[in-house]
Amino acid sequence: MAKTRHKPALVEKRTATIKHQTITYTLRRSFRARRTRIEISQRTGLTVVVPRSYSVSRIPGLLKSKEEWISKQLAKIADAKSLPPPKHLEAGDCVNYLGHDLVLIKQENHHADDVVIRGNELVINPDLFSNGLLEPTLERWYRAEAAKLINDIARRLSSQIHVKYRRIVIRGQKTRWGSCSRRENLNFNWKLIMAPQPVVEYVVIHELLHLKEMNHSRKFWELVASYCPDWREHKKWLKQHEADPTSTIFNSPSSSPPRQLRLI
Repeated sequence: MAKTRHKPALVEKRTATIKHQTITYTLRRSFRARRTRIEISQRTGLTVVVPRSYSVSRIPGLLKSKEEWISKQLAKIADAKSLPPPKHLEAGDCVNYLGHDLVLIKQENHHADDVVIRGNELVINPDLFSNGLLEPTLERWYRAEAAKLINDIARRLSSQIHVKYRRIVIRGQKTRWGSCSRRENLNFNWKLIMAPQPVVEYVVIHELLHLKEMNHSRKFWELVASYCPDWREHKKWLKQHEADPTSTIFNSPSSSPPRQLRLI
């Protein structure tokens, strides 16, 4: 009787040595993958995706070639896991707004809005501090503030740069500060409202200039420098704050777990 040849599993757990440490990773064979790729996330850890015909004997060499990068990404995940868990906000806590801290104040106000800025304070309707209403209300307020500021900046700067965009959308992207589509739509992350305004302006300039150069070529960065001489400083700020800025102050599903944000 002929022996039955078993097909290899599409998903399996394996071990590898990275920087003298043994780690467990997931090997996933994909019918659709045309090339190998390595994915790392807080939820699933290290995953190696390979085409179905890829020889698994080549994987140790693949991981070795990416060892430095893998080690750094795993260290970032470990640091994120060590962060204190998100907590419900209370009166007296601080939240970020345009690079500054605002102290939450529980107080009735005479405005129709539930959230009002007063100097370095954010005056909140007392009713919002119960029943889990504060975080979603603050997020709606942040989104509205971001939409107002970013639209104002884009209108002003687009005329200076001599470009036209179709529309601006404020989103809650998990991995992007901003992006520009080939349909000339600009997308921005509402969490930018927590960054200093010069950083917000840099992100808007970055995406507006993609309407001229849909790449990150030398010519693109020369254009960025002509409209934003301090772009390197602002880019550095984004890099230093690439972990989701809401991850330690909001207890909402949209802001956890922390992820890395980048520009497209």
